[in-house]
Amino acid sequence: MKIGLHIADFTYPSGPPGLAGDLTRIVTAAEDAGFARVSVMDHLWQISVVGPPEHEMLEAYTTLGYLAAHTSRVEILAWVTAATYRVPGMLAKIVSTLDVLSGGRAWLGIGAGWYEEEARGLGLPFPPTAERFERLEEALQICLQMWSDDDGPYNGKHYQLERTLNAPQPLRKPHPPILIGGSGEKKTLRFVARYAQACNLFPGPELEHKLDVLRRHCDAEGRDYDEIEKTVMLPLDPGANGDKTGPLLAQLQKLSELGIQEAHGIVPQVYRIEPLEILGRDVIPAAARF
Repeated sequence: MKIGLHIADFTYPSGPPGLAGDLTRIVTAAEDAGFARVSVMDHLWQISVVGPPEHEMLEAYTTLGYLAAHTSRVEILAWVTAATYRVPGMLAKIVSTLDVLSGGRAWLGIGAGWYEEEARGLGLPFPPTAERFERLEEALQICLQMWSDDDGPYNGKHYQLERTLNAPQPLRKPHPPILIGGSGEKKTLRFVARYAQACNLFPGPELEHKLDVLRRHCDAEGRDYDEIEKTVMLPLDPGANGDKTGPLLAQLQKLSELGIQEAHGIVPQVYRIEPLEILGRDVIPAAARF
């Protein structure tokens, strides 16, 4: 099992003047500790489970470019991009650029989006749910076309592109892996089976059922279920001096037995760096053996 770091909180004791230095320390420590991936949220306001909307929030892809410049091994992605926040042609270009400049380490993490207050507040598109999922599917199709040899037009219900030219192409072949966030059984998991290389779910009593639903969608799509990486988002709290690593490892082992291949999450007080070092010492090597 791999372990990934999700950086969702940018409100640190040093304040905005220290953010660049804090992020450099965090991402380099995460890479040194053996984290497989580092992600940031694609939000412009903070979300309620982390803090009030007035707390600091950095734009995702600018931040990922900065993190890429300070690392050499970890994979990087937005967890996850709201499909309606950027038109798909621009999104494909952004991820392509990130992949080229990071040496082939970018993923596309994407979902339908949910933070209506943020979108309305800043004037971003936020159509009704059904349309957001239609636009999500067209965005996936456009990205895949732009990451192929086909630079012809794309004519969808919501997006029309006259020429899907994309140069340079991403370094990762056949294209940057796609992770679709969400556990909706009718659309989201069907899109995973049809388009994605990874899904993101949450640990809990429904996890095994969600994996069964994904398996059925894979059967319907003619897709090998084992081709899709199964990830979960959960807190990664080693506790003071590592006193919570035992229960965390027990949880990770149970998830691994269900077929989960990556655990990705927020590390409390990550700016202290010590929690990353504890995870690198006591959790990441042990989880790799699951």
